[in-house]
Amino acid sequence: MKKNFLILCFLSTVLANTALFAEPSKFQGITDLHNAIRAGHSQPPLKWSDKLASYASQWVNYLASSQNCTMMHRPNAGDSKFKQIYGENLFWASPEIFSSGKSTIQPINIKDVFDAWAEEEQFYNYQKNTCESGKDCGHYTQIVWHETKEIGCAMAVCPDKSQIWACNYSPRGNYLGEWPY
Repeated sequence: MKKNFLILCFLSTVLANTALFAEPSKFQGITDLHNAIRAGHSQPPLKWSDKLASYASQWVNYLASSQNCTMMHRPNAGDSKFKQIYGENLFWASPEIFSSGKSTIQPINIKDVFDAWAEEEQFYNYQKNTCESGKDCGHYTQIVWHETKEIGCAMAVCPDKSQIWACNYSPRGNYLGEWPY
């Protein structure tokens, strides 16, 4: 009887810990999307982090509430409470505006956000470790960064019905002169 009790305690602890690190429904699949691309470059899988999701939420809520949803990264320097300590990918979506003047929130989901970042792979030249001139590829290189182990994401809707999305990564990537994988 004692053995069964110990097994039950162990299983309930495992299940409780697993639930703590489950992606919220709005972000369901984001870790798998990252890991599919990472696996293609022999990179270890990422795990969801509630701590990083909270960190991302703090920033998108700040941008939505006091910066008119301006898409800007956290500052890298200074003593600001918002100082950047993790890697960060951002995505912004405008509201849908109809000829009547009515505006609504676009039906954006986490796959749309991820695909916008992942499509930058086409602009990355691994041999030269550079982006094609005039193109961005830093979102993609953060996705596949060799040292990154965790991800957490958040989204906020702005007063004008635009959206700001963020995923944060730990440890951060995109160090100048280093290859992502």
